[in-house]
Amino acid sequence: MPPPVFSCAGPLSRRHLLRSGLAYGLGLGPGLTASALALAQPVSPAWPQHPIQMVVPWPAGGATDLTLRVLNEEAEPLLGQRIVVVNRPGAAGTLVAPLLKAAEPDGYTIGQVPITVYRHALMNRVPWDPVADLAPIVQVSGTTFGLLVPVDSAWKSLADLIGWAREHPGQLLMGSTGIGTTAHLAMEEILLENGVSYTHIPYKGTTEQMLAIASGQLMAGVNSTGFAPWLDQQKMRLLAIFSAKRSARWPQVPTMRELGYERSVYTSPWGLAAPHGTPSSIIQLLHNAFHQAMFTARHKAALLRYDQDISYLDTAAYQQSIRDTVRREKLLLGRMKLLAAPA
Repeated sequence: MPPPVFSCAGPLSRRHLLRSGLAYGLGLGPGLTASALALAQPVSPAWPQHPIQMVVPWPAGGATDLTLRVLNEEAEPLLGQRIVVVNRPGAAGTLVAPLLKAAEPDGYTIGQVPITVYRHALMNRVPWDPVADLAPIVQVSGTTFGLLVPVDSAWKSLADLIGWAREHPGQLLMGSTGIGTTAHLAMEEILLENGVSYTHIPYKGTTEQMLAIASGQLMAGVNSTGFAPWLDQQKMRLLAIFSAKRSARWPQVPTMRELGYERSVYTSPWGLAAPHGTPSSIIQLLHNAFHQAMFTARHKAALLRYDQDISYLDTAAYQQSIRDTVRREKLLLGRMKLLAAPA
């Protein structure tokens, strides 16, 4: 549910906005008394006193970068300071973790954290632990993933694909955007549950994989919504999606959950985090500002442009979701023999 809009006859001061946001975050109603409001103030009510730096571990101009810039612009008036984006692409979006670990825990350095950061630490020996070194602020969004086949494939449903694969062990050729990616794990979980043996073909990017599916080199594949233009051109068919609910863009396509795979919800969710040790009062202020900003019409339109939805979780729920995901993926990666060897 989106937060209420606070208004008054004249312009709102930064302090008024912060107080209103904090009151909302604490679950206090509009009738909050002056004494209760005073008790609700953070330890450092003057924060922030200078611009905030946001580490974005993707190139400038990409979908995540562009939507984050809109989110920041919507949050800036609520915080009373600019939010400066610092792009640090490379290493599959994981560079945000060591940068946040090294930053001062004062709220002036935060970052966009994809769920793959936590998975990378399970699959590789790295000198940082995202669960211990990062302080979650808020979950913002995720991506739609789908199971795709060539448009002329005889398979019209997931059941068709599974049935054929069981009758032809090891002959199913399926592709993803790389070993250990969300697309790979989503695909692997479904096939493992059905006892299907298959050949996995990893690709370096969406375009290469889409060409392979459209041309029939691949029998099927899983990818995020980079597949949309290919569907629009009727070069492939979408059998199912891995979201919790059906897509507004493809309402006729069932979810894996609807098909009986209750746990198979993969959206590669992402959120914002600060260095571990950042005061909880500052985390609360950041949460409240971004919570309100993400539900603005402008930000929702920016996400929709890239077939993304708001997937809001507050700080506590986001932290628990991360722990649950790490626990689940650790088991799955162990079955896939992709866990990093212990030090």
